[in-house]
Amino acid sequence: VQVVESGGGTVQPGGSLRLSCAASGFTFSKYHMNWYRQAPGKERVLAAAITSTGDRTEYDDSVKGRFTISRDNAKNMLYLQMNNLKPEDTAVYYCHADRTCSGHICEILDSWGQGTQVTVSS
Repeated sequence: VQVVESGGGTVQPGGSLRLSCAASGFTFSKYHMNWYRQAPGKERVLAAAITSTGDRTEYDDSVKGRFTISRDNAKNMLYLQMNNLKPEDTAVYYCHADRTCSGHICEILDSWGQGTQVTVSS
C-alpha cells in the first residue's frame, strides 16, 4: 500500500496550486480519501475529504470555497486544487487513504504519504 503526494511548492498569496496523490497497492476506487495538512508547530488537521465514488466531499471551514478535492478512480489519483492561497495555508499536505465501508461494516486502511510542502509567501 502506497500513496505519494506531489505538486507542492512556493506560491504568492492569491496564487494557485494543484496537489496530486498517486495510489497503489490497494483498490483505490473502494476507499474514502482525505487531504490533511500540518502547519509549523500545529497539529495535523483534516482539510478535505471525498467518498470512494466522489459523490460527496467535505471541507474544513478554513478552505471552503477555495479548495476542491477530486479523484480519478480510473487513474488511481487523488487531487487537491487550491485557489486564492493565503499565508495561513502554509503547511505540509498529506494524502490519506482512509477506509472502505459496506453498509455499517468498514475496513480501515489508514495509509499516509510522506507529505508535500506548500508555502504561501510574498
